[in-house]
Amino acid sequence: MSKENIRFYIKTRTALNIQPRVIYDELYAVHGDQVPCLRTVERWCKRFREGRDNLEDEARPGRPVTETTTENIEQVRLVIDDDPRVSIEEIQEQTGPSYGTTQRILVDHLQLTKVTARYLPKQLTDFQRSERVRICKE
Repeated sequence: MSKENIRFYIKTRTALNIQPRVIYDELYAVHGDQVPCLRTVERWCKRFREGRDNLEDEARPGRPVTETTTENIEQVRLVIDDDPRVSIEEIQEQTGPSYGTTQRILVDHLQLTKVTARYLPKQLTDFQRSERVRICKE
């Protein structure tokens, strides 16, 4: 049974004033572990009783969930390309996102790590490794 079919079943059973626990037990008896947990069935029943048709979260006012946009990632990348020794505070001043967002962009999106006051890629290519060995031997 698809998720939409389960939602429709829960919606129709809720319209008949059947308790969420009974609905859950019926679904579990037929479909086993493929049904949502009891708490989810209870939450959906409550929303259907309130007259909602859509179970998706509604948009909320306030600060956006994330500032990690492609524009911000590109701005941070450009700052790092200009000066690999720049600090997170300086990047933050130049680009605008918070300290935590800037740090998340560096580590998760650009996959950089700071070594001896410079940002370097976490994973070096074979060419980069051999080039570093060659330079050190000189």
